[in-house]
Amino acid sequence: MKKTPGTGDVHPAEPKADKASVRRHNLSLVLRTVHEAGETTRAAVAARVGLTRAAVSSLVEHLLDQGFLVESGKTFSGQAGRPGTVLKAADTGPAGLGVEINVDYVSVCVVDLAGTDRLRITEPLDNRAAGATEVLGRAARIAARVLARAAERELHPAGVRLALPGLVSSGTVHQAPNLGWNRVDADRIFAAALTALCPGRPELRVASDNEANVAALAELWFGALGDARSFVHLTGEIGVGGAIVVNGELLRGAHGFAGEIGHMAVDAEGPLCRCGSRGCLEQYAGQSALLRASGLAEEGETGASGVEELARRAEAGEPRAVAAVEEAGRMLGLALSGAVNLLDPEVVVLGGIYPRLMPRLGPAVDAELARRVVSGLWTPTAGRLRPASTSTDAARGAAAVVIREVLADPLAYGR
Repeated sequence: MKKTPGTGDVHPAEPKADKASVRRHNLSLVLRTVHEAGETTRAAVAARVGLTRAAVSSLVEHLLDQGFLVESGKTFSGQAGRPGTVLKAADTGPAGLGVEINVDYVSVCVVDLAGTDRLRITEPLDNRAAGATEVLGRAARIAARVLARAAERELHPAGVRLALPGLVSSGTVHQAPNLGWNRVDADRIFAAALTALCPGRPELRVASDNEANVAALAELWFGALGDARSFVHLTGEIGVGGAIVVNGELLRGAHGFAGEIGHMAVDAEGPLCRCGSRGCLEQYAGQSALLRASGLAEEGETGASGVEELARRAEAGEPRAVAAVEEAGRMLGLALSGAVNLLDPEVVVLGGIYPRLMPRLGPAVDAELARRVVSGLWTPTAGRLRPASTSTDAARGAAAVVIREVLADPLAYGR
């Protein structure tokens, strides 16, 4: 027991790290260093992490033996001495499985240890017309097909992360208005369905998150943000999702529900939203709202094909399409100005359907932000409004979260 300085209280001493826990930590440190570098050498890793070359070599040999790393040729530094062997993350072995369930599609992907999207199946599905158990069962069937293909490539997911459109915490979807879900035990239902579809396969741990959160993480890890580490991320689908990243960390809020910008009221007397409120942003800037306002919904256009037709007409200057996109941009700018004034992010990223509409949408958003951001630092020429990268969707972000868990404790996922 020891006394805390300045008090008379006695507290248990913190347990001393033993050799096993130190080695566990150092294995993670070396693996994460190689992962972040893409390709590197033992000497470069030793210099980066502050361990001796002998210690790093021992750790690397273990990671090679367990299939986390591979050697790939030699590298020459231009200095005296033997060339170094190039190390990189293995493209077989432990992987992540991401499953995005949205209102009108399901997308499942496998990401390897380097973060590369290796396998993907996306199927358009009307998930509003089915109950939660049926929808999660559909997603499990697609995931089972992806798992079979992954096994053929010697990729073995270490876990599953679901990306869901709604208020998600501790495996439960508390509310997903556009799906009509309330208090759905998504992790348990999906895990049971996947286990039934894959008899004999080791059971995978299932966890879930809000789809905008994992899309923002994908942008942080794989996007083109440059040095930006604080940003607001919006995803436009049937609804509008949002996420906030501050100094490279996802801001979740007290209950895990931060970022629900789609249900920020931009007109208190506006149309009724599925969430029960009125005038929510997604009633003006969501996919369904855009297709209605442009007249395309009347023509039977839906989903990705409807958005593509909207973009084509807006670019051609068709008045109703232009008006719909620009009004959506104005409402996005109105909602985002509050977020920018409150959080002072470096950039705002628009994902989902919005990158395809940026030629007309972006200027309208920028103009509204320039009018309303009180710092005066937001100007249409500042480049602070950006489309999401093409490879940073929620399914990849969800799979990459699993990879981060493997990198944090490789011993838990070895052969």
